[in-house]
Amino acid sequence: MIRTGVITGVSVSHTNASVDEVETASCADVGSRVSSLRSKPGVSEAFAIGTCNRAEAYVVTDRAEQGREALAELTAEVREGAVDHMDHEASLRHLMRVAAGLDSLVLGEDQIIGQLKTAFEASRSADGIGPLLDDAITKAIHVGERARTETAINEGVVSLGSAAVKLATRETDLTDATALVVGAGEMGSLAATALDAAGVDRLLVANRTIPHATHIADSVDVEASAIGLDAAAAAAETATVVITATGSPEYVLDSEGLADAGETVCIDLAQPRDVDPEADALDGVALFDIDALESVTASTHRRRAEAAREVEAMIDEEFDRLLALFKRKRADEAISAMYESAECIKSREVGTAFAKLDAHGELTDHQREVIESLADSLVGQLLSAPTKSLRDAAAEDDWTTIQTAMRLFNPEFDGEMPSGGSALGDESTGESTEPPAEGPDGIPEGVPQDEIPPHVLERLSDD
Repeated sequence: MIRTGVITGVSVSHTNASVDEVETASCADVGSRVSSLRSKPGVSEAFAIGTCNRAEAYVVTDRAEQGREALAELTAEVREGAVDHMDHEASLRHLMRVAAGLDSLVLGEDQIIGQLKTAFEASRSADGIGPLLDDAITKAIHVGERARTETAINEGVVSLGSAAVKLATRETDLTDATALVVGAGEMGSLAATALDAAGVDRLLVANRTIPHATHIADSVDVEASAIGLDAAAAAAETATVVITATGSPEYVLDSEGLADAGETVCIDLAQPRDVDPEADALDGVALFDIDALESVTASTHRRRAEAAREVEAMIDEEFDRLLALFKRKRADEAISAMYESAECIKSREVGTAFAKLDAHGELTDHQREVIESLADSLVGQLLSAPTKSLRDAAAEDDWTTIQTAMRLFNPEFDGEMPSGGSALGDESTGESTEPPAEGPDGIPEGVPQDEIPPHVLERLSDD
């Protein structure tokens, strides 16, 4: 059965949700989430992405309601107002906006491209990526790269790491201060670089794998040392600012560990959180999470507003191209079925002709080539006009014509077409996506019998 499917998506992000709500919807492992989604009834493809400020998942199903059911449990414990439910076209557009950095806490930030690519490969490894999501996510990444190459969307933009340092400078004097970065991933590396530029006197980098922390310590100009994760609480006692960004499922710093920290600014960039929220009640400890970065990034959003409008126009253009691609592929499925049916008949009839002619004297190789060429030419010429008509029908969202062609030429086609977006049939128009009614002879109503090849009439009658 040939089927394109429809994408359904769900997002819990900083746009509408709190840090706690994003954490509730998050998963520890993208591959496990994709495998779980793939096991749901009707799900043929799945993709998931989780960052410090978003948790999203997308599935491909035959019908949109199947996708909504498959995704329901991911956000079952999240406040409804914090959840963004997306149909087919909304999912496609949202993925492009995410890749371009338009949906990021820091407008135009570059890290999301790498995060999207990593999630893409993890989903592929979990057998979640098929033709529809492959096209959608590949296009999103292309848009993200175009946005950064052709516009100023990321010019002068800050990362979350540098935004955290900027917030810290509002709260305390970093000159000659000791800073602690907990986590040696990309976010930790960005924070360390920003702290170095801010003029701290000493930098400590804590990580479970000390060589990774050493790599970051060696990359900055300020005096820096690497320590183990178990030494982070003791190091916090000497630090003026602590920035955490690990992937730990449990708190790295709790209230007890920070009890002797004194005057300390803690900024938690992790998802789930690295620092116990109760630590904010300790004397001298000022704890901030990702939500607190909104004020820091507001000025960057204003500066990038003009570039963002350019990127939105770019997304409109690429979105139209993607929908056109899906339409061509749907038409090509019908065209392929038509040609396969014709090729089957041609081969059978040519074989019959050869047998009859050979009975009156064996044909030469040249004679056989002439007959084969004649048959190929007839098939090509006869199907040229229907091919154009099917492509025109797809471009005009005329899925009744495509359905009819699939029913006539593809014996496995079950008469259903996915719905949920204009590229695949639009639920919002109220137009039926059900197969055309059949007459008593099994032929779809509205199709003149004199336009149907005899062998197709014969097959339908046999059915």
